[in-house]
Amino acid sequence: MPPEYRAWATVNGAPVAPTDVTLNVQLTRLGGIVDDIGFSPQGDALRGDMVIYEPHSFSVSVTATHAGATHRWTYDSFEGRTMIEPAVREALGIATEIAGPAVIEEGIPVYGRITANTEAISHVSARFDGRIESVSASIGERVSAGDRLAQVESNQSLTPFTVTAPIDGIITERHAGPGEQTAGRELFTITDTSTVWVDLAVFPADLTRINVGSAVRINTALAEQPLEGTIAMILPAVTDNQAAIARVVLDNTDGRLLPGTWVSAQIKVAEYEVPLAVRREGLQSFRDFTVVYAQIGDEFEVRMLEMGRQSDEWVEILGGLAPGTRYVTENSYILKADVEKDGASHDH
Repeated sequence: MPPEYRAWATVNGAPVAPTDVTLNVQLTRLGGIVDDIGFSPQGDALRGDMVIYEPHSFSVSVTATHAGATHRWTYDSFEGRTMIEPAVREALGIATEIAGPAVIEEGIPVYGRITANTEAISHVSARFDGRIESVSASIGERVSAGDRLAQVESNQSLTPFTVTAPIDGIITERHAGPGEQTAGRELFTITDTSTVWVDLAVFPADLTRINVGSAVRINTALAEQPLEGTIAMILPAVTDNQAAIARVVLDNTDGRLLPGTWVSAQIKVAEYEVPLAVRREGLQSFRDFTVVYAQIGDEFEVRMLEMGRQSDEWVEILGGLAPGTRYVTENSYILKADVEKDGASHDH
């Protein structure tokens, strides 16, 4: 059953009939909210008329009247609460935000790898067969369109001519050496690395939910922040494990994205505007609950959350937190550790 108050009255150790006692309890919560609880007889006890919602953290004021005499007393019953001064918060990097509306994106998690853009690869051979007199380019060297790659003497005219780079890029293959015959073969491969492909494996159950143009957020160890892109095409065949390939084209002007690197990604399939959400990074565990730490002045206290839809960044809040509440987003684990070190007990 939901948590409620029960009270039993005694005089000198002897029970008092609940009908002979008038009882009121007031719970003052952090922020000045007061729960005013009346009591009525039930069996041999007095039963409170209000559910005691979480967190069970408040100052308790009790007023009881029996036989014409009124008795009052107070005590604190705090849990999940701590105080941190502003200078300490700043030093610890504790940051806060106001809970309010947010846009939650629904995504499909996928994995894949970076590959070279094969549409930006040039295979270079000599116009005429002949003897290679000299080679000017090496594997890994960056060249520009028009740069000299090799000097060849034509077998027919014995006239030398120059093999030049047709595009900007990096020499990724070289099959030319001085003194060799060209023999109609490929001498160099030049790869334009200014763009790369990211090939993502999408399984059949999710394939109907994505389209060309769907937004993608890509995570790779080669970049500090997630990379944003869109699906440029879905290849018309499946792989051996029955996954379809969704291809994203990414700018790689700085050359940091290396083909062969494995990545994880989220393909956006839906977007929802919700009236109340918190950042996922602010979530912590407390007893059997998922919580955030609400800030009131210099004090912080847990708020037990009823959660809805979620994304990598946001969690929709259906209950447990009032809109407009300031809560901890960064380094909330520090408050969790501070609360736990107190070792406060909790009883119903």
